[in-house]
Amino acid sequence: MRLVRAEDGAEVAGAVEVARGFLGRFLGLMGRRALPAGGALWLEPCDAVHMMFMRFPIDVVFVRRGRGEPLAPGAGGEVVGVRAGVRPWLGLARCPGATSAVELEAGRAAAVGVAPGQALRLEGAA
Repeated sequence: MRLVRAEDGAEVAGAVEVARGFLGRFLGLMGRRALPAGGALWLEPCDAVHMMFMRFPIDVVFVRRGRGEPLAPGAGGEVVGVRAGVRPWLGLARCPGATSAVELEAGRAAAVGVAPGQALRLEGAA
């Protein structure tokens, strides 16, 4: 699946992985050397991320979605917070009220202009 800004279809991430179970959310990107170019990890439910055992900085986009809505193509939500350049090992990012967190390459959120109040949507095959 890919993640786009709903208002204009601008691509935020071209390859989105989804982590919904406890273990997948806990491990997240730990142990990886980097995100693939244009990649993202969608964590749900999630309103905070830690950077322990991480090797690279990331941007975190916090999203609020409707409760019970399946995370599938066409689904999405409203951006409620953006934390740019969260540092490996030392970083922590939190956004009360968020239901999901999308981890992106550092600098990606600013490069595509992701900001609170915007709507994001998943597209493509699950």
